[in-house]
Amino acid sequence: MTTKALEKEISTKDRIKAIVGGSIGNLVEWYDWYAYAAFAIYFSGSFFPNDNQTAQLLNTAGIFAVGFLMRPIGGWLFGTVADRIGRKKAMTVSVLLMSFGSLLIALTPTYETVGIFAPAMLLLARLLQGLSVGGEYGVSATYLSEMATKDKRGFYSSFQYVTLIGGQLTALGIQLILQKLFLTEAQLHEWGWRIPFVIGAALSVIALYLRSSLHETESFEKTTAKTSTEQRKKGSIKELLKHPKALITVIGLTLGGTLAFYTYTTYMQKFLVNTVNLTKQEATLISFLSLLIFAIIQPLFGLLSDKIGRRPLLLGFGITGTLFTVPLLNGLSGASSMWEAFVYLIIALLIVSGYTSINAVVKAELFPTHIRALGVGLPYAITVAVFGGSAEYVALLFKKQDVEHYYYWYITACIAFSLVVYIFMKDTKKTSMLNKD
Repeated sequence: MTTKALEKEISTKDRIKAIVGGSIGNLVEWYDWYAYAAFAIYFSGSFFPNDNQTAQLLNTAGIFAVGFLMRPIGGWLFGTVADRIGRKKAMTVSVLLMSFGSLLIALTPTYETVGIFAPAMLLLARLLQGLSVGGEYGVSATYLSEMATKDKRGFYSSFQYVTLIGGQLTALGIQLILQKLFLTEAQLHEWGWRIPFVIGAALSVIALYLRSSLHETESFEKTTAKTSTEQRKKGSIKELLKHPKALITVIGLTLGGTLAFYTYTTYMQKFLVNTVNLTKQEATLISFLSLLIFAIIQPLFGLLSDKIGRRPLLLGFGITGTLFTVPLLNGLSGASSMWEAFVYLIIALLIVSGYTSINAVVKAELFPTHIRALGVGLPYAITVAVFGGSAEYVALLFKKQDVEHYYYWYITACIAFSLVVYIFMKDTKKTSMLNKD
C-alpha cells in the first residue's frame, strides 16, 4: 500500500468517526428539544390548570413557540462562534447549554406548588434550549457537509435529519417504555413526565464528552490558515448581508418544508389524540413507527440527490406537498383506526423527505467557508421560529375555533411558496461553494 493510499484510508476513517460523533451529539440535542413536545400531553396540566385539554395544550404550545424565538439568536451566536473559532467548539458549548435547560425542566415545581413561577421557570428553560438548538442546526449542518466527500455530501449530510428524527424517536421510545412497562397514566401525569428530562440532562453530558474529541473540519482549518483573527472577526452579519440571494433562498426553501415537518412530527401526536381521537398510547405507537421509517429513508433520499441532484427532490416535495396536503390531512382526521392513520402519515412523511433529507447540504452549498455556519443557521432559524415554531399553536388555535381545516390550507400555501423558490433556484450540487474550499 502506498503512503498516499494509507493517508487516504486514515482520512476516511477520521471522517467517518467525526460524522458519527457529530451525529450522536446532534441526536442528544434534538432528544432534549423534542422530549418537551412528546410529554406535553402529560405535564401541561401541571403548569396550566384548566379543565379544557385543548386550552392546556395551547398554553404549552405557546411556550414551545416562544422557545423558537430564541433560535435566531442561537443561530447568530453559535454561527458566529463556529465561523470565527471553529465548528467543534460551537457544537460543544451548545450541547452543554441544552443539558442545563433539560435539568431545569426536570426540577421545576408545579403551578399548585409555586403558582405563576412554575410556567415562568418552564419558559426560562425553553428559552435556554431554544438558544442551544438554534445554534445546533447551522453548525452541525456545516460540520457534516464539510466532513463529507464531494460525491457523498447528500448521503452524509442526511444523517443530520436521521439523528434529528432519532431524537424524537428516543423521546417517544422512552414514553412507550414508561407507558407500557413502568408507570400508570396517573403517575405519568403526576411526576413521571420528569424522567425524560433527567435522562436528557445525563445524555447531554455524554454528548459533551463525544464532541470534545471531534476533529475540526479541513475547510475551516484551511480558511483559518489564510486569514488573520482580525479578518475573521469581520465575518458576522455585515459579511453575511453580502450574500442576499443565498439568504433569500434559504428562507424560501425552508418555509414550506419546516411547517410540513413540524406538522407531521411534533404536532402529530397531539393531532392524533385531539382530532383523530386515538388513545395517547396508540398515538405514541404510530408516531414512533412512522418516525422510525422516516429516519431510515433519509439516507436513501440523500444518496439519490448525489446521483440526480438536489433540485429534483425539492421539486418533488413542492409539487406533491401542494397537491396532496389537504387530502392527506382530511383523510387522516377521519381515519377509523390507528393503522389507517398510520398509512396516511407514512405517505405524508415520504413527501416531506424530499425536503428533510437534503435541506442541510443545500444550505451549506450556498455559502463560502468563512460565513457558512452563520449563513446556514441564522436565516434558517428565523424561518423555523416563525413557521415551524408556531405550527402547533396555529393548528390548536384553528382547532379551538372549530375551523381546523384552515390549517391544512395554510400548510399548502406555504409549500406552494417554497415550490416557486425551487423552480427558480439552481441545483446546488452543480454550483456548490463547498467545491471551492
